[in-house]
Amino acid sequence: MSALIDVRNLSKSFGKVKAVDDVSFSVAAGEVYGLLGPNGAGKTTTLRVLATLLKPDSGGATVAGHDVLKAPEAVRASIGVVNGGMGLYDRLTGREILYYFGRLYDLEEQQIERRIAELDDLLDLRDTLTRRAGGFSTGMAQKIVIARAVLHDPPVIFFDEATSGLDVVARRAVVDFVRDYPSKGRAVVYSTHVMSEVEELCDRASIIYRGRKIAEDSVDELKRSNGSNSIEEAFFRLVSRVDMGHEEVR
Repeated sequence: MSALIDVRNLSKSFGKVKAVDDVSFSVAAGEVYGLLGPNGAGKTTTLRVLATLLKPDSGGATVAGHDVLKAPEAVRASIGVVNGGMGLYDRLTGREILYYFGRLYDLEEQQIERRIAELDDLLDLRDTLTRRAGGFSTGMAQKIVIARAVLHDPPVIFFDEATSGLDVVARRAVVDFVRDYPSKGRAVVYSTHVMSEVEELCDRASIIYRGRKIAEDSVDELKRSNGSNSIEEAFFRLVSRVDMGHEEVR
């Protein structure tokens, strides 16, 4: 399968703080690829560079064949972004929000209607389409955030701590969508500090710590190679080796 994302020696600093330090990875079509690490590890900064919201200090990346520095508009047209803190227009209904963003994506009315119907089936949007967003529960809001992000059917979706603050029902809707989205022409990058979500969803994962990639492999191989029964146990073993200076970052 071809690579939809290729990240090469990416680095980004804020003042004296090196948020991302020489990170490289690739993501194939059909994959859910995890970025696993504690808050502040550099995961969100990496995704912001890939989404063209930040420029790297060094290194580079391509997303869906487009260079993040040379073709940022083409990259933005090829991605959707979902995180745990995205806002909605309170006075608009879910359908009105999706229509608004459909127009921004240059979709025609028939295309927007078709995609809303498809996403209603996938996400069980129900009353979110007719109610104003100001009255949404957290779960209802996150469903519209996801629908908004994928309305234009992008090949690449970035999920950044997307289940933060959700109840168990809303979390399941997000998890099911992430699992079902990848295909021969689509991929998901799933950034989280929740170990169980990586174990449940991801085909492969990078463990990010202090801005650097300290391990990368399939979830099963990360556990096996570290003599662990869970990805959480493997994570802490890897991190402790780095802290003790017994293992080089990759």
